[in-house]
Amino acid sequence: MVDVSGKPVTAREATAKGRVLLSPSAIAALHEGTVTKGDALAVARIAGIQAVKRTPDLIPLAHPIAVHAVCLDLDVTDDGVDIRATVRTADRTGIEMEALTAVAVAALTVIDMVKAIDKHGRITDIRVIAKSGGRSGDWVEES
Repeated sequence: MVDVSGKPVTAREATAKGRVLLSPSAIAALHEGTVTKGDALAVARIAGIQAVKRTPDLIPLAHPIAVHAVCLDLDVTDDGVDIRATVRTADRTGIEMEALTAVAVAALTVIDMVKAIDKHGRITDIRVIAKSGGRSGDWVEES
């Protein structure tokens, strides 16, 4: 693990996003609220938030970070679900891994919730799109 004890505590934020591509029948079930397992988007949102808090347990060299806020949005589109997570802290190291973990676990949960309807769902494009705070400063993905 990298020693971050000498770094100052600063406000930090990271945003990640990703997609789950799904069949028209799975998208219809999400819109209509007819997914057999229940409210897929609500379950995925909670799973993503829980995952943020477990990131150091999942990523071996990630530092435990005090998470101060998580905003996780899931939007059903014409071809799947767009997922966006923003995570905030005031700590000595970045929070990008937590944002990525939120998106990845939320996406996996969507797949699990609709797998009876769509066995070919595909997770794609998970990436950090913005970060702020810390020594390296602010960064935003160019559109």
